[in-house]
Amino acid sequence: MTQTFTGDTHVSEIVKQCPQAADIFKRNRIDFCCGGNRPLAEATDKSKRSTEDILEEVNALYQRKQEMNEKSIDWDAASSSELIEHIIYKHHQFLTDELPQLTPYVTKVFRVHGQNHLHLGRIHQLFNQLKVELEQHIVKEETEDFPTLLRHETAPTAETRRELDDILASLESEHAAAGDILKELRQITNDYTPPEGACGTYRLVYQRLEALESDTFEHIHLENNILFPRARAFA
Repeated sequence: MTQTFTGDTHVSEIVKQCPQAADIFKRNRIDFCCGGNRPLAEATDKSKRSTEDILEEVNALYQRKQEMNEKSIDWDAASSSELIEHIIYKHHQFLTDELPQLTPYVTKVFRVHGQNHLHLGRIHQLFNQLKVELEQHIVKEETEDFPTLLRHETAPTAETRRELDDILASLESEHAAAGDILKELRQITNDYTPPEGACGTYRLVYQRLEALESDTFEHIHLENNILFPRARAFA
C-alpha cells in the first residue's frame, strides 16, 4: 500500500488532505485542532495505539478515497444497473459514512463559536435538515425507487410507467430541495471561507461541508441527467 503519510507528516496536513482522517484521530485522542501543528509520531503520545497502526489506517482511508475519485467511466455507455451500483457504492456510502460523522463537529462549532458567529446557527439548522432528508432519500432509492426503475427497464408496462413517472418527479423534487440547502450553505459561509483566526475544527467543518456539496452535486447529476432520462426513454 502506498504510504502517502508518514510519522513525520503533521497532523493538520493529514486532515487538510484527507478530512475524514479527523474521525480516526478523534477516536484515538489525537488533537488535530489546536495541537495539529506537530508530526503524527509526536501526536500519538496519548493514544493507546502505535503510530504505525494509526498510519496504516489513515493511509488506507486516503487510498480508498483516491481510488473512488479516480474512477472514470463513460456512464452513457454503462448499463442502468452498473450506474445504480456506482451511485450506491460511491455516493450513498459517502453519505452513510459522512453525515453522522460530521454531525458532532457541526454541533461543536455552533456551541463554541455560535454566540460570536451568528450564521453558525443557520449552518447547524440547514445541515441537520439536509442530513435527515438525504438519509431518508437514499434508503427510499435503494429499497423502492431503484428496483422499480430496473423492473420497468426490464419489462415496461403502462402500470410501471405511471409508477416510474411519479417516482422520478418525487426524486427530482427532493434533489432540488437538497440543492437549495447546499446553495444556501455556500452563500452564508462565503464560499466556505472560514473567518480569520478560525480554529482547526471550524476550518474542518467548512472543508467537509464543501466536500459534501461536491459529492452530492455529482450524485444528483448522475441521476437527473443520465439515469432518469434513460428511464423515461423506455416505453
